[in-house]
Amino acid sequence: MITLKRTFFLHINISSWFVILVLLAGASFVFALSSGAMQVSLWQWWLGYGDTINQEVLLQLRLPRAIASFSTGALLGMAGALMQVLLRNPLADPYVVGLSGGAAVASVVAIISGASAWIISSSAFFGALVSMFLVFFLAGRGQGSPLRILLTGIVVAAGWGALISVLLVSEPHQSMAAVRFWLMGDLSAPSSPYWSLVVIVIALLFSWVWAPSLDMLSGGDAQATASGVNVRRLRIVSYLAVSFMTGCAVTLGGSIGFVGLMVPHGLRLSGINGYRALLPASALAGGALLTFADTLARTALPEPLPVGMVTAVLGVPLFLYLLSRYQIAST
Repeated sequence: MITLKRTFFLHINISSWFVILVLLAGASFVFALSSGAMQVSLWQWWLGYGDTINQEVLLQLRLPRAIASFSTGALLGMAGALMQVLLRNPLADPYVVGLSGGAAVASVVAIISGASAWIISSSAFFGALVSMFLVFFLAGRGQGSPLRILLTGIVVAAGWGALISVLLVSEPHQSMAAVRFWLMGDLSAPSSPYWSLVVIVIALLFSWVWAPSLDMLSGGDAQATASGVNVRRLRIVSYLAVSFMTGCAVTLGGSIGFVGLMVPHGLRLSGINGYRALLPASALAGGALLTFADTLARTALPEPLPVGMVTAVLGVPLFLYLLSRYQIAST
C-alpha cells in the first residue's frame, strides 16, 4: 500500500476552514452568474432593475449551469473522499478506479438507444456499480490489497475508454459530436439540475450517520472491527453511495477527472480529517472548484472548452506540488 506522510500543516481550525469554504462557494456562484459574453449586473437584477433578457440569461442559462457545476463538483468531492478511505489510498477516486468510465459507457449506450433522461441517469448509476464489482472481481474478489484494487481500476478505466471510442465510431449520428464533448466534461446540457441538490442533501445525511464508522475504518479493518463496526456492511453501503454519487455526477457533466482525487486530499492536508467534517468540506470545496473551472472553460476563449480539460490543467501542477510536500513510502 502507498502511504503519503504529511510534512506541513496549516494552523487554521475547522470552523474557520468552513467559513472560508462557504465564502469560496458563494464567490464561485457570483463569478459564474456575472461572467459571460453578455454583461449582466447582478446588483441591478437583485434590485429589480434588470430587463427581461437579463433575467432569462441569469435564471434560464447561467443559474442552472452554476448549480450543475457545483453539484457535480460536490458529488465528485464526496465520492473521492469515500473512495480514499475504502481503499486506504489517497490516490483513489471514482475516475481513477474506473467508476466514472463505467457510468459513462452505460450513459452513452442509453443515449444511442434514445432513452429518456431518467433512464440515462439510472444507467449511469448501474454502470458505476457494474464497474465497481468488475474491479473487485478482477482484483481478487474483494481480497486484493488496496494497491492492487487501485491498479486494477486504472486498467478497467482504460478499458471503458476504449469501449467508449468503439461506441462513438460505430454510431455515425451527428449528435455523437455533442456526446464526445460531453464525455470530456460539459455542463451546458442540464436545463433543470435542481434534483442534484436533493442528492447532495442525501449524501450529507449519509456522511452524518456513517461518519463515526468511517473514522474507525480509516484506521484499518481490524481496528474498525474491534470497535464494533460491521465492516462488510459499511463497505457495501459506502460503495453503493459512491456509485450513486458518481452516476449522478456523470449524468450532469460527463466524465470529469481530478476533482475527486485532489479535493479531499488537499483538505486532509489542511487538517480536516474527521468524516463529519471532511465530507461536507469536500462538497463545498469540490463544488466551488468545479464552478470556477466551468466558468473559465466557457469564458476564457471565444469557443467553450470542456471543463474536464480545465480541471486537468489545474490539477497536474497542484498534484505535483502536493506530492513534493510528501514523503512517499511503501509498506
